[in-house]
Amino acid sequence: MGTFAFKMPDIGEGVVEGEVVEWMVAVGDSVKEDDPILSVMTDKATVEIPSPVDGKVTKVIGEAGDILPVGVVCIEFEVDGDGNASASAPAPEAKTEPAPAPEPKAEPAPAPAPTPAPVATPPPAPAAVERAPGTKALASPAVRQRARQANVDLNFVAGSGPAGRISHADLDRHIAGGASGASSARPMGGSAKVERNGTEDIKVIGLRRKIADGMMSSYSTIPHFSYFEEVDVTALEELRQHLNATRPEGAPKLTYLPFIMQALVKALEQRPECNALYDDEANVVTRHEAINLGIATQTDRGLYVPVVKHVEAMDIWSAATEMLRVTSATRDGKAGVEDLSGSTFTITSLGRLGGLGATPIINKPEVGILGVHNAKDRAVVRNGHVVVRRMMNLSSSWDHRVVDGHDGATLVQLVKTYLENPATIFM
Repeated sequence: MGTFAFKMPDIGEGVVEGEVVEWMVAVGDSVKEDDPILSVMTDKATVEIPSPVDGKVTKVIGEAGDILPVGVVCIEFEVDGDGNASASAPAPEAKTEPAPAPEPKAEPAPAPAPTPAPVATPPPAPAAVERAPGTKALASPAVRQRARQANVDLNFVAGSGPAGRISHADLDRHIAGGASGASSARPMGGSAKVERNGTEDIKVIGLRRKIADGMMSSYSTIPHFSYFEEVDVTALEELRQHLNATRPEGAPKLTYLPFIMQALVKALEQRPECNALYDDEANVVTRHEAINLGIATQTDRGLYVPVVKHVEAMDIWSAATEMLRVTSATRDGKAGVEDLSGSTFTITSLGRLGGLGATPIINKPEVGILGVHNAKDRAVVRNGHVVVRRMMNLSSSWDHRVVDGHDGATLVQLVKTYLENPATIFM
């Protein structure tokens, strides 16, 4: 048997380091070549790294949140043959997962004292397991579900698997031992009500850390001002329904966003100071002729902003098609660096969550962002009469260092005019 030391690979595109997002294997696991072993985040994307060999994991280096340079050994395997021991090199501040904790030996119960009516006493609860700060118990989703149903905090369950992973048998032993946290019997006529005092520490790593850093940088360095408006989209809704009913074969169904994108094209052409990037270190504002619209997209991995580029050169159908492509690829985790960079202005939509207003944070180094709320029928006054109209609220934020209040408000009013008179979008 030999040792195979695997170095953090060169992911390409000038990447020199990556952040450990998740280890998919633990010490003691057996893996096959091409099995995913590690998820790494770079500046632009999250990449799954496959195993280079068949073997057994003997060491992992780096925890979730650690930054590993390209070329440093990040995992070692026990393999058939000689391995590549010469490739192994000491890693700076190498961190290995703890070896499996030995299962505590059960102590014999003391003989009960002779009494006229002996009282049964429950077995002692297992001792709490000490885990490193910022870490959580390792367990499969099925074990976690069983623990929730049994009202058991897995952080206090001893695991006998690799790296302390908790199995169904470990959970059974914990509950059978009468440990604190196991659910009690339900009283007659109702469900159990149990106090909950547990906490869970979650490391801010990966995309969530990048989102946090970006938001903090934007909010702490950009003096935001926000502007709100409501838009009557009754006529736009009629046009949208008609276009969807007569759309070309293969064309996507139109939401409001493609119309807003087209309205922004016309509005930004008239207010070019709003379609710009601000380099606050060089004190240079770069206005762009290209209108590249970022579409804030929520995924199960966090918030991304894929980009629909050169919307000024698209019609309503091509804009809708490209928006669907980049947002779908982003949600599926297949969007490339090209799809996630290069925006000059961003749209963020709260979709069905709606809301009356928001204060969206600017996607730095852009100078403005437009928030779109859901459209709904409301009673409004028109010509002295209360009528039902379909209304949509818009929220916007602007970089007050380079966009004056008048400029930001004018841009929103232009968008409002186009949406309320949708034929003018296409003129």
